[in-house]
Order: sequence, then structure tokens, then C-alpha cells
Amino acid sequence: MKSAFLFVYGSLLDEDNEFAVYLKNNSTFYSAGKVKGKLYDIGEYPGAILSAEGDGYIYGNILEIDTPEKVFKIIDDYEGYGGEQSWPNEFIRVLTDIETESGAMTCWIYVYNLPVNGLRYIKGGRYFE
Repeated sequence: MKSAFLFVYGSLLDEDNEFAVYLKNNSTFYSAGKVKGKLYDIGEYPGAILSAEGDGYIYGNILEIDTPEKVFKIIDDYEGYGGEQSWPNEFIRVLTDIETESGAMTCWIYVYNLPVNGLRYIKGGRYFE
């Protein structure tokens, strides 16, 4: 595992979500951050599409995961990512650079892996506003 840092931007920030609670209990808040891309409303949760072009950002938090192999297995399952999940996976976990006030750092992020046609674009890049 190349990084113990995870950038969260949607349902994993929701204190009413059992997986967000699990993550909070198994990680430490590291920093607020942002990444270039677009956020879409998928219905019950958002999906991020990374993009180097444009001026859009997705905002969220960087968490340092306590036991990455254990925690990512549980969160991967929640996000529908992995070989046991339906194909194509709805989300994939990728490493990318997240911008923070103290500079860029490499973090894992779950990005939406299906077409966004017909989904509502979330202007401002924040799911909870």
C-alpha cells in the first residue's frame, strides 16, 4: 500500500453514515484539501471525476488511516470497488495529488467509474452545503 492517506468528499463525511463513523474511529484528520475535477450527484451520494483541465475543484478532508490494509478492505467494499464487486466497479480507488494549504500530497481517492451523462453537476465542488 503506497499511502495511508485517504481524501474523502461525500458520504464518508456524513456523521450519520455508519462507514463514515467507522472511518472516523480508525483514522485521524490530517488536513482539509481540494483536487481538480468535477463532482456529480448520483442520488444518495456524489461521484468525483478528476480532471487536470478547467478551474473546478472538489473539496474534502484528508484522513490518515490507522491500519490501511484492514480499513481499505472495508471501505473498498462500501464503495463497490474490488474484484468481488460487480463489473465495472461503480468507484475505483486511485492515487492522486491533493492540494492542501501546506502543499500537495499523494492520497487515495474513490473516483466515479461510470458515465456521468444525465447526472447533476455539483457547482462549487462541495457535497454538503
